Amino acid sequence: MLESLFGNVTIEKIFLFLFVYGEGYPKKIADVFDIPVNGIQQQFKRMEDGGIVVSKLQGKTRVYQFNPRFVFLDQLKTLLQKAVDVLPEAEKEKYYRMRTRPRRKGKPS
Repeated sequence: MLESLFGNVTIEKIFLFLFVYGEGYPKKIADVFDIPVNGIQQQFKRMEDGGIVVSKLQGKTRVYQFNPRFVFLDQLKTLLQKAVDVLPEAEKEKYYRMRTRPRRKGKPS
């Protein structure tokens, strides 16, 4: 949907993931969308160099989020909200449902 605007579909998926979940790391995003992790890492590097995202280490994992100082962050989030609004329900459910805490160990199904 937005890949022609952003340049490729990987960036679109990263942006939508970060918009919905607030933060993410390359391996998780690769697993969710079943795409190679190195492409996601390359795009994160490019976006971090451009000031669109920032990262921090949590343990040994580099976690990314939108840069709150990015000049066009409000406009980008508005665009992403509109994109999420028009996604088919099946796609929203598959990729962008809000995560819940893991089930407590020993809890009945």
